[in-house]
Amino acid sequence: MTESALINIAVAILFLPLLGFAVTLLLGKKVKKIYLFEVFILFLGLAGAIAIAYTKLTSLSDAELVSEFTWINLGNTPLLGEIKINLGIMIDNIAALMMVVVMLISFLVHLFSIEYMRGDPRYNRYFAYLGLFTFSMSGIVLTHNILMMYIFWELVGVSSYLLIGFWFEKKSAADAGKKAFIVNRIGDVGMFLGILMLFTTYHTFTFDEIFAQISQGVLPFNSGFWMSVTGILIFCGAIGKSAQFPLHVWLPDAMEGPTPVSALIHAATMVAAGVYLVVRVFGIMTADALVFIATIGALSALIPATIALTQNDIKKVLAYSTISQLGYMIMSLGVGAFQFAFFHLITHAFFKAGLFLGSGSVIHAMHHEQDIRQMGGLRKKMPITYYTFLLFSLAISGIPLTSGFLSKDGILAGSFAFGTLTGNQFFAIVGFFVALLTAFYMFRMVIITFHGEPRNKEKYEHAHESKAVMTVPLIILAVLSIFIWYTPNPFNPDQGWILSKGINTHEQYIPEETRYDFLVPGEAAVVEGEETGSVMYSESYEEAMHSVHVPTMILSLLMAGLGILLAFVFYQWKKVNVDRLAEKYKPLYNFSLNKWYFDELYDKTAVSGTIGLSRFLGKFDSKVIDGIVNGSASVTKGFSTFIGKFDNIVVDGFVNFAAYLSGFVGLIFRRFQTGKVQTYLVFVLLSVVILLFIFNSF
Repeated sequence: MTESALINIAVAILFLPLLGFAVTLLLGKKVKKIYLFEVFILFLGLAGAIAIAYTKLTSLSDAELVSEFTWINLGNTPLLGEIKINLGIMIDNIAALMMVVVMLISFLVHLFSIEYMRGDPRYNRYFAYLGLFTFSMSGIVLTHNILMMYIFWELVGVSSYLLIGFWFEKKSAADAGKKAFIVNRIGDVGMFLGILMLFTTYHTFTFDEIFAQISQGVLPFNSGFWMSVTGILIFCGAIGKSAQFPLHVWLPDAMEGPTPVSALIHAATMVAAGVYLVVRVFGIMTADALVFIATIGALSALIPATIALTQNDIKKVLAYSTISQLGYMIMSLGVGAFQFAFFHLITHAFFKAGLFLGSGSVIHAMHHEQDIRQMGGLRKKMPITYYTFLLFSLAISGIPLTSGFLSKDGILAGSFAFGTLTGNQFFAIVGFFVALLTAFYMFRMVIITFHGEPRNKEKYEHAHESKAVMTVPLIILAVLSIFIWYTPNPFNPDQGWILSKGINTHEQYIPEETRYDFLVPGEAAVVEGEETGSVMYSESYEEAMHSVHVPTMILSLLMAGLGILLAFVFYQWKKVNVDRLAEKYKPLYNFSLNKWYFDELYDKTAVSGTIGLSRFLGKFDSKVIDGIVNGSASVTKGFSTFIGKFDNIVVDGFVNFAAYLSGFVGLIFRRFQTGKVQTYLVFVLLSVVILLFIFNSF
């Protein structure tokens, strides 16, 4: 298959979901089963994505396929010089793999939704929204420039708003949609400022052109500090979209949307967009920016993991698990384990989508019951759902022979190696501790949901295994959660084709000339005489990762095994009275149960502050601004009234008096105008006499 053919297929994949969205939305009320057209469109997109990935990774693994056109050309401008904006697509190994993930998860969600959403009054509209989301996400993956990525980034935000608030008649769902949209906009503002700084400095939005100029020493405001600021601002978009601390609060509330939406948006694609963004712009990240990214990732991995320990809503547990796993990926990027961050993105997409769809199967069987305390004993009623859910839980816990073990082990090894080289073991400690917590809360959920005796007899009696259209996606995702698809050696992912062909090294995706920026000990990088705050790339990091591989694997297995063992001790064998333990440590339990009180904190500060500021500004506007305006109007009106009266009385009075006086004088002199010559002669003589008398007096 030629390069041009791959480009054409990629363009078709991009716009097929948009076609499905338009057709399904327009004909939704006229054609009852138009949703099948959307499902068929996604199947075609998946086939195309697989073809691209296979060809790219086998025949063109070292090539970067780019197709672009000029969108806006303003020529030379006084302030910014030449402004020319290109739009286009780029297919490299990362984009090829990511497209398979997006299209596969989207297709399986479409398939699952056929049964799960059956009977919904807006059935076809739901599938149309899924198509719009898939189109938006595909645009993020395939773009070759950050402006086009931002455009599709905002489209993803709109799509998620529509899907999260799909059941908008429920206040909680409508509020969740608004919350997700607003919180994401906070991060997007930072991202937009970062994009503006890039364009102001480099006069282009294209990734390769930006990297090329960085290699020549061009930095924002000629400063390494501002290069770090730019990278952090761009990363703000990932903080919002990937629900990282402190903007993580929208994701648990987003569980108000349909469960298949949670699998699509909040497990595999939308939230992964933030990680994908950092992967794409990794070349602009300085050492200081990477430390910031790693810290945010570590906090985002730890905090939600502690919250998930006590949650009782099955989807809320998975939501906090998602935030925690995304924190793993972000932390991995920050410490330099670039390839394993993206590897975990792929593996996590499959087993977390499976977990959400599995929870949807349970919720569907339990008549939309989401509280795990109302479940129990379901493995007898739902064997396929149970065994696939168990496999997904093993994968996310990092148990050998699963995909999660491979990618998580790489992240932990990268964090351990970073600590070995720098002396900062904070990230490694967080990584291993979160591994223990993850295994514990996942198997707590498995045991309470599927093991033991049913707690709600009525709903249990009506529960049954889901139909094939729902279980087949679970089986496919379960198969993809096994190690063999990624490496023939279940204990060494470096020997697999995914890492060797798809996400081999930093160098494969970051232009060689920009590789001044990796966070390992070495001499500070100097660009045109100025220290950038970055440090030179060193082979010692890769060597350190290999040297800590075995101890990392052993320690991670111990943590995962301990977490699973504790879950069985607490909930299966009941060796510990959980209720009594929760009562004994009630402050800690409530702290976790109430999600560290983040929502309450934000409500009292940001939300109440914004509302309070709005009310103050409203009163200031009505009292002060309007007072000044109304006062000015009153003064002007009074002055106008005075001027009017002055004009009427004084000015018009003088004018009218002059008119009356002239008329009176005219009336008097009219008497002397008789028209008789004799009378005029008498007046003349009389006048002469008077004048003579006056002159004689002087």
